[in-house]
Amino acid sequence: QVQLVESGGGLVQPGGSLRLSCTASGNVLRYDRMAWYRQAPGEQRDLVASITWDGFDHYADSVKDRFSISGDNAKHTIDLEMNSLKPEDTAVYYCKAEGLRMRPTDSDPAAALYDYDYWGQGTQVTVSS
Repeated sequence: QVQLVESGGGLVQPGGSLRLSCTASGNVLRYDRMAWYRQAPGEQRDLVASITWDGFDHYADSVKDRFSISGDNAKHTIDLEMNSLKPEDTAVYYCKAEGLRMRPTDSDPAAALYDYDYWGQGTQVTVSS
């Protein structure tokens, strides 16, 4: 079983910073990409930033030059450093692992042949004075 465990959300004043972390727990072999999405009340869930297994990153235009994503393949962890936060950054932030494959085991030697997408439970980020 795989779980994505998120941490680091909270309340911050405009102009402040927060760091979100997401770890994929379980017998993970690798994934194609991990990403952060966010969803404000009444809005759709949008991509914020992503990073591939090979280290290629991508950002939404609204967060470029303010947010930075990084990953540790050995720990199956990604971090999102958020700086110069604005009230419009307020949302629930979700971690997603895409194309995740499990390590083969004695009970499931074909585990690595299949890949799945997983979502975290979400963490609230509120930017307000």
